[in-house]
Amino acid sequence: ISSGADGAPAASQEDGMTWWYKWLCRLAGILGAISCAFSGLWMCLTIYPLNIAAGVWMMLNAFVLLLCEAPFCCQFIEFANVVSAKADQLRPWQKAVFYCGMAVFPVVLSLTLTTLFGNAIAFATGMLYGLSALGKKGDAIAYARMQQIQQKPTDGDGTTENAPAQLV
Repeated sequence: ISSGADGAPAASQEDGMTWWYKWLCRLAGILGAISCAFSGLWMCLTIYPLNIAAGVWMMLNAFVLLLCEAPFCCQFIEFANVVSAKADQLRPWQKAVFYCGMAVFPVVLSLTLTTLFGNAIAFATGMLYGLSALGKKGDAIAYARMQQIQQKPTDGDGTTENAPAQLV
């Protein structure tokens, strides 16, 4: 398969993600960034230091998510395209760990409904990337054939017996 001018088909073949799943992950990342930004701003409107720290971290999460998933939103930043290109080179499981870790940290700092709901979509973005790292679901017929081959007992001379397959 030849890649286009931007290399998108080659990249989708490398990580095993279809084009629509990549767009779903990007959309979830953008929505997660919006959710983190508003919730983080709301968390900063308090006098409790841990809530302020969690709010600042959530706004930082929003910035990083937008920088990685939608660099066109950060055109005023010189290094936005470079960071986005580096983020696109990461494997899906690396993005999953990064995004989920970013989303869990504010919840650990300040466990409130605002931090839980504000980081839920960002965490879901990490989970989507994690699910893509697992790969495609196997074919049921091929799996059944593989199980039959593994379960057939053999004689000493290497031929298979006509015995029923045993369940493991």
